Amino acid sequence: MPQDNKGDTRGSAGGKLSVLRKHPYFADLEPDAFDQLCRYAKHTTLKRGATIASKGDPGTSLFAVISGTVKISVSSPDGRNAILNLIGPGEIFGEIALLDRQPRTADAIANTNCELFIIDRRDFIPFLRSQPELAMKFIELLCTRLRWTSDQVEQIILQDLPGRLASALLRLTERHKGAQGGRTIAVTQQEISEMVGMTRESINKQLRAWAARDWVRLEHGAIVVLKPEPLQALIEAGSADDSD
Repeated sequence: MPQDNKGDTRGSAGGKLSVLRKHPYFADLEPDAFDQLCRYAKHTTLKRGATIASKGDPGTSLFAVISGTVKISVSSPDGRNAILNLIGPGEIFGEIALLDRQPRTADAIANTNCELFIIDRRDFIPFLRSQPELAMKFIELLCTRLRWTSDQVEQIILQDLPGRLASALLRLTERHKGAQGGRTIAVTQQEISEMVGMTRESINKQLRAWAARDWVRLEHGAIVVLKPEPLQALIEAGSADDSD
């Protein structure tokens, strides 16, 4: 668990509170209510690889990402990892264990250097009870998370490698749209392999085949989706695309 930088919220982190205001779940709060929420938010910075929360930890905090990326993952006793989600700037996480008082269901690791706001459950739950519209939005968030997880399970069970990989790329680009002329995903091939349940070598082979067709472009630590249409066609067809 990162150490809270108490007192920073009104200092250098003050301008970063706009991240909370821009979040769709907090954008409609009345000014007084938003100011109250900001008083609860504690600012912290973490280095890449730092553990934010571990599976089994008590759900005592809600997290909002200011900058960087947080990896939500689980691991097996033999060391295999599965990435469940990548949380980017302007997104929140940790809401499930926060709301149901059960242990954390996954590990949260700083995938890059990160800045976060942390809101303690003791502050947030009474605040949520006073804001029924916000409570409804959190129900919507939980439904979105469930749909995301259901899609991942469906892809792993029913789709072949190209379909799984195409689905993962398009899901990520929809959430993190890049510059005009392409959609850039700040993700490594190893991370993609842990998301779709295939080896990095298989992922690399398929991505290189798509790069040769100008569907994607491979960059250091990133993948740029140039042509989403053929990837979508692969998903809809439900058939393997050869790698020749």
